[in-house]
Amino acid sequence: MSALLQIENLSKSYAGLGCGVAAVQGVSLAVGAGEFVAVQGPSGCGKTTLLLAAGALLQPSGGRVLVNGQDPYALSAGQRAQFRAAHLGFVFQQFHLVPYLDVLDNILAPTLALVARASRPCEPKRTGETPVPLPRAGNGSAARTRALELAEQFGLTHRLHHVPAALSTGERQRVALARALLNQPKLLLADEPTGNLDEENGQMVLRCLADFARAGAAVLLVTHEPRVGEHASRVVRMDGGRIQ
Repeated sequence: MSALLQIENLSKSYAGLGCGVAAVQGVSLAVGAGEFVAVQGPSGCGKTTLLLAAGALLQPSGGRVLVNGQDPYALSAGQRAQFRAAHLGFVFQQFHLVPYLDVLDNILAPTLALVARASRPCEPKRTGETPVPLPRAGNGSAARTRALELAEQFGLTHRLHHVPAALSTGERQRVALARALLNQPKLLLADEPTGNLDEENGQMVLRCLADFARAGAAVLLVTHEPRVGEHASRVVRMDGGRIQ
């Protein structure tokens, strides 16, 4: 089993008034293709910090993150944004939908990072360094077709032209899940994705994540909810910034 996500001795500290806070301390974790790994622990234990660092959204203080064998923190900021769009999907408890976009355009939002620089498939990080290959944006009509298929899969076809404020909580999370799957990422990262959902919608999200992993991708989910363990292939406990 190949590791799509490899976290090696990761640490993250935040500077404070008079003393720093060590949010994550020496965490190592691998998530392979076909795995759904749930990291469980109480609020404030470092779960979200770990997830953001794994998703190339938060520079670690020490250690290394590899996604599909590549260190995203070795890329420039622009390259890292494209890398996330091409290889990663994100699902958050608060959904983070764009309030003025309708359902269809929210699902299509991940294509923006790829389209923005599709004319430059390679860009060197610094002068004299070897260019890093970057993916070209997909065909616009193909992306729209996939977005419509995902909307149908998640029962959102009748809501395509509604903005998030007009949706139920469960519908918003389904939009966020469709958005995360649009570019067919290798790795999906989820932060308390069922925290705001009722039992029915929560189970739907967990089944979708489990199916996604069984199809050959990888899922890393962080949560304090015990019900997630029923769907995950592996459960890891975290407390005090460390894997237990």
